[in-house]
Amino acid sequence: MAKTSEKRFALGVDYGTNSVRALIVDVSDGSEVGTAVYDYPSGQNGILLDARDPNLARQNPADYVEGFYASVRGAIADASKKRGFSVDRIVGIGVDTTASTPLPVDRQGKPLAVLPEFRKDLAAHAWLWKDHTSHAEALEITAKAARAKEGYLDKCGGAYSSEWFWSKILHCIRTSPKVAKAAYCWVEQCDFVSGFITGNTDPDTMPRGICAAGHKGLYHEDWGGLPNKRFLSSLSPELARVRDHYAAPALPSDRPAGAIDPAVAKKVGLPAGIPVAVGAIDAHLGAVGAGIKPGTLVKIIGTSTCDMLVVPGDQKAPDVPGLCGIVPGSIVPGMYGIEAGQSAVGDIFNWFTSYLTPAAYTAKGDPHANLTQAAMKLKPGESGLLALDWNNGNRSVLTDPLLTGLLVGQTLHTTAPEVYRALVEATAFGALTIINRYRDCGASVREVVNCGGIAEKSPFVMQIYADVCNVPMKISRSAQTCALGAAIFGAVVGGAYKTTEAAQRKMTGVKPTVYRPNRDAAKVYAQLYALYMQLHDAFGLPSHAAKLNNVMKDLIAIRNRQRAAK
Repeated sequence: MAKTSEKRFALGVDYGTNSVRALIVDVSDGSEVGTAVYDYPSGQNGILLDARDPNLARQNPADYVEGFYASVRGAIADASKKRGFSVDRIVGIGVDTTASTPLPVDRQGKPLAVLPEFRKDLAAHAWLWKDHTSHAEALEITAKAARAKEGYLDKCGGAYSSEWFWSKILHCIRTSPKVAKAAYCWVEQCDFVSGFITGNTDPDTMPRGICAAGHKGLYHEDWGGLPNKRFLSSLSPELARVRDHYAAPALPSDRPAGAIDPAVAKKVGLPAGIPVAVGAIDAHLGAVGAGIKPGTLVKIIGTSTCDMLVVPGDQKAPDVPGLCGIVPGSIVPGMYGIEAGQSAVGDIFNWFTSYLTPAAYTAKGDPHANLTQAAMKLKPGESGLLALDWNNGNRSVLTDPLLTGLLVGQTLHTTAPEVYRALVEATAFGALTIINRYRDCGASVREVVNCGGIAEKSPFVMQIYADVCNVPMKISRSAQTCALGAAIFGAVVGGAYKTTEAAQRKMTGVKPTVYRPNRDAAKVYAQLYALYMQLHDAFGLPSHAAKLNNVMKDLIAIRNRQRAAK
């Protein structure tokens, strides 16, 4: 074991939907020595909303800058209480953010939103990943890309999303021309943050990460990087201008974006010269922090989910319809990163507790805990309910933001705990649909490692996922896997490890608790899943010949059998 004086540390900075977290870890084993969280002060829980448009979700980029300062200072203060820690032992810094969260910037890379003339203009702020205002533009991009000979849609599941880079910029061009004209370029949040930390915010030279570029920006080596100017100009000449100021090639996160800017270092109490890794997407680095490797599916479960796989670079990665990207080096350098996900999971549970839960479950204590306690007493199928998990659209495998939630089987006796359980089950059915799509296309899924707040805090949810998916559910050892993944890349660019895999072997692991499928529950859920897929295809596939007259009666039959067996 290394002597205390020989300890080395890495700093990971994780920008989430509502806050930014800084984490300092010991590079020898990934143990956490200091952490701090900064809640974004702008808007509602850090999100700028517009009551006239429920699809709009923006953020104030000034929160990103202050969030770095506050969280890093806090993490250093926390770590300084530990024996053996010193800031001069921090070898590297890694960064992850939400995506696609692009923001318009001026020639110097300054966000338009911080300029006086644009501070009140929501279009000039960062367009948060969950902003779906550009659904029409996404359909237009999909239609044109489908006709392009380059095969732009082959690596993103066959459809372009309203959550992604080009559709958001195109919507801004169409609806806020003043902002679009003032923007010298657009940059992803992860690239902006790493650029700010290193003092290089010039869009023409700022390193761009392959993670966001590949999964959100149609960047792929098969067609030479970003889509060509002819294709982008067919949508809008302004998009071609964005391409002109996009530094290439896009880089994996084991490459340094630069060294920390001396002014930034001084403000947070770090020494100058610490290398900073190229930024990446939070969920992708969460997969790294959870120990992703070939055959291991990592589920990042929070307000939404991301389901990540990697395939060795010397194998041909399958082009999987309905997935969000197949990108070399986007998760683990040297491997293909494959992403899928659900647009809402925790957000669905929070919606129900916030708007539709009776006072008996909200008046005292945590409504989630109260509903969980009651829902745990129910058997699978006992309520006769079945839901679709599309309250925020469908990210995978249908890639359709205009789909909505559905609950079938209510009676005059349906209770809140029954509905709550049905919503949890619906998200598990959505997770199984993604696993099945991976397997159908030849991708190996031998184990599932879960991380995020729900995986940490809810045995109820995890057991339902194990029963529905009929596979053991493991939990990442770290409760802060995204920040840990960022710190792992900090360790790599800082020279503590030669490869990401070597760092993962030392710095990641799983908890001893494993949720294993209950055989009887799995049998009932297999029946319910077949009905779920009927609803899924009937409402989600335009060409599907809907036949649904059996669903309600089959649910009643399952309900009656389960109640009789109690």
